[in-house]
Amino acid sequence: MKKTRKKIKIVRGEKIIYLMIFFLIIAMPLCIVLTKALLSESNIEVEQMKSKIEKQTDVNESLSMQIDELASLDKIQQVALEKGLSYNNENIKVINE
Repeated sequence: MKKTRKKIKIVRGEKIIYLMIFFLIIAMPLCIVLTKALLSESNIEVEQMKSKIEKQTDVNESLSMQIDELASLDKIQQVALEKGLSYNNENIKVINE
């Protein structure tokens, strides 16, 4: 007895399904790699922005300290004396909000 092999016919719809599965198998890892690369790039940008924000915060704090220093009573009296003005406590009016 001879064994006969039956040829399996692949229908056109099956070919399309197999082709789609093949492309999905190839496309999914590529999409995952692309997504992770974009996420990594976004994280780098976020870290750079955080660094800029920290630097600007330090600058703002420094400027705020300079403002407080320049607005101190001693500094005001020193500038007044340099300009030939005198400090008279009776002429100072306090305004409450």
